[in-house]
Amino acid sequence: MITIAITDDHELVMQGIENMLHNEGDIRVVQKYNSVASTIDGLSKEQPNILLLDINLPDGNGIDLCKKLSVEYPKLKIIALSSYSEIAFVKRILNNGASGYLLKNTSKEELIEAFKIVLTGGQYLQRDIQNKLLQSSLGQKKSTSFIPKLTRREKEVLIAISEEFTTQEIANKLCISIKTVETHRMNLISKLGARNSVGLIKIALEKDLLKN
Repeated sequence: MITIAITDDHELVMQGIENMLHNEGDIRVVQKYNSVASTIDGLSKEQPNILLLDINLPDGNGIDLCKKLSVEYPKLKIIALSSYSEIAFVKRILNNGASGYLLKNTSKEELIEAFKIVLTGGQYLQRDIQNKLLQSSLGQKKSTSFIPKLTRREKEVLIAISEEFTTQEIANKLCISIKTVETHRMNLISKLGARNSVGLIKIALEKDLLKN
């Protein structure tokens, strides 16, 4: 029996996956979580074979959570299940211990194939993701003169990050949710090609993006 846990803040997504796997006798969804906190709490009591982990969560992000869980539960196989196809996100969560990366448009057949591969110690990347990674590795480096186009809100979040505001403080300052702050942060990291918040500010300074 392959036991599966799902962390996603959209009940329809979790229910859809559970329904998709309903008739698979040797696969069972045993836990469903909608936040970082509930995932940490639930896994402290029972660990499944595989965790399907969304990147964008209401109280944090799956990339950082993946790193924490990989250290605490080395036998747990984590597969990112996300709407984001940006290579920056893929590389970061794989570096943080994920065994696979799937987009939310994945098929039942691909989902089951991913389960089997990661449980035998392999790594599974959806075909679209594989192609993007290949293109990224073969492509030329982007010109350092390229200035990404940021939205007004992304610019506000970027400046707040540079001023060392916490996620909660940024949310309070801009009157938005923590989840929205994390979404803007990840979009900024992707647009600027950074690996983390420190790299984000370094690139922002190089490209003179921190002017009000």
